[in-house]
Amino acid sequence: MTRESGVAVTVIEALADACGPEHVWEAGPADTVDGVPVGWVAAPGSSGEVAEVLRFAAAEGLSVVPSGAGTKLDWGPPPTHVDVLLDLGRITGVLDYAPSAMTATVAAGTPLRALRAYLLKENRRLPLDVGSPAATLGGVLATNEAGPLRHRFGAPRDLVVGVQVALDEGSLERGDLTTDGYDLARHVCGSYGTLGVITEATVRLEPLPATRAWVIRPVSTPREAQRLTEALVASPLDPVAIEADLPGSAGGRPAEFAALFEGDRATATLRAESAAKLLGGGATVEQLPPAWWGRYPFDVDDVALKIWGRPSELFAVVYALRDAAGMPVPVRGSVGLGVAHVALPGTISPERLDGMLTAARTVLLARGGGGCSLLRAPLDLRELVESDGPAPLPPAAARLKLALDPEDRLAPGRLPDLA
Repeated sequence: MTRESGVAVTVIEALADACGPEHVWEAGPADTVDGVPVGWVAAPGSSGEVAEVLRFAAAEGLSVVPSGAGTKLDWGPPPTHVDVLLDLGRITGVLDYAPSAMTATVAAGTPLRALRAYLLKENRRLPLDVGSPAATLGGVLATNEAGPLRHRFGAPRDLVVGVQVALDEGSLERGDLTTDGYDLARHVCGSYGTLGVITEATVRLEPLPATRAWVIRPVSTPREAQRLTEALVASPLDPVAIEADLPGSAGGRPAEFAALFEGDRATATLRAESAAKLLGGGATVEQLPPAWWGRYPFDVDDVALKIWGRPSELFAVVYALRDAAGMPVPVRGSVGLGVAHVALPGTISPERLDGMLTAARTVLLARGGGGCSLLRAPLDLRELVESDGPAPLPPAAARLKLALDPEDRLAPGRLPDLA
């Protein structure tokens, strides 16, 4: 972004007044959001400083995109423009821990690794085992990122008790209250920073389990994985997570189905052994997860899709994707909930990718609903396909966006992930 030098100095001075001169700089070539150039970078050190930056940005009509560790800045649609990149990495720490309520209030820039280490000493955990190991709490909430434990404990929006959010005009709103009748704490999860900047969150905790046991079974086809999922869900064994890994390459790593059981040693072991008998086919009980557990199937250079729908229909989508691609494609995810990720080569043609998205959405529409979104792709490829399908924002989310950010200054163009 190019601005007249006088204006640029004014912006730098104002941001320095808010955050301190050593925490503000004019963006360079490396400062981008999914390929979109940035004007300035500001790293506030408190919620109040975040609010002050937003207050100035509102007065000057500047767009703002928040960032934690930046692990998912290339997820979802890219912003249309970025004047100020708001780096929340200095806003860290556990602000309050309430053992009796089983909650903790945590600053948004706190890395999940640091939060896990803190809670480990208290024999507690936040049940978010996401596939972005370096992520911050704020980034996970903003993208509603979840891992295998989502099967039992839900997505981030199900674990948040309350939030503090800096709104577009610079006010700080407590999200355990409602805004225009809507639960702000729930709506900002998955909003990709389009509703406000999360500065802190109060989250629900769980005790650390005494024992964990995984049941791992090889599978030969997506249909077999579906059959195993249905059998386990229908049983009284109550797994904490159900995952499947379906590699795309023939002759490589075998496809696997896995389920997690937790609890005291006797109960968890008994349920895992019973599950292994139910699943048959060489299922084994292991004390460690398979290597792919909780990891995404895509690498940094791959195109990434997210698919979701009824668990009983998810595997029909996998077959549709294979047919459209003309070959098996890597799929991995929480099959017990009907949520999975797909990896495609970054060299895929726009025509082939568009055909795969269309095929997946057609199958989902015919089988009771769901979605297939282009989670990540090179910009030149993304521009040639319909990223998120024809479905508009739900009316409630659209009204809340209009109420909280009527001038579309917060992460403009980055629509929420609504799955």
